[in-house]
Amino acid sequence: MARWLAFSMLALCPLVAAQTLRDQEIAECRSGEMVVWNDGTDRAIADKTLVVSYRHDNAPVWFNHSDVEQLIANAAKAWNACGIPISVVPAASQRDDKIAPGSLRVQWSEAGSRGNFGLTNLADRTLSLGPAAFTMLHSRNPNHDARQTLQMVLSHEMGHFLGLMAHSRRCIDTLSYYQDANGAKCQTRDGKGISSVPEYRSILPTACDIQRCRIINGR
Repeated sequence: MARWLAFSMLALCPLVAAQTLRDQEIAECRSGEMVVWNDGTDRAIADKTLVVSYRHDNAPVWFNHSDVEQLIANAAKAWNACGIPISVVPAASQRDDKIAPGSLRVQWSEAGSRGNFGLTNLADRTLSLGPAAFTMLHSRNPNHDARQTLQMVLSHEMGHFLGLMAHSRRCIDTLSYYQDANGAKCQTRDGKGISSVPEYRSILPTACDIQRCRIINGR
């Protein structure tokens, strides 16, 4: 059975906190800070290396092909610190739907994303981005640089593919979400929660994201 992990609209609720504290939380992972929501169980992946390819068809028109590839490369480079080498290569022919072991395809697919900004299908080895979700974001706030949101989604979903099944309860982590269905909230280091930036979550994996990935994958 396929395992689906989504980055949804709920994950984009605007929360804020002091910038200097936020930078510190991104850069270091202190003892006891790797806390997660009870929504999944981390597991090691079988791949020793990972090759990521990208298909640009069906992308919203304001996303440039090369810009998206660069965002994918940014996420891959950051996650390389986990100890599983990740490379980004051009996509195969659009008529070739076979995805080889050790590979991950990033694609734009409404069906694959199931209405989310991003959705990882571990069985099919795909990371599907949601055209409709990004179109809605663009229509609501056309001045927002959607590349920042896309970078966050790519980093978040790539982390799921690397075995981080549970979401982080540390607000800053790219694998986090801010609040669950029962109203419980994520955590910040000073215990005050949110206060000064529109989006608290890091767009690239944090020190705690990387440490979790290294632990579960025996690195």
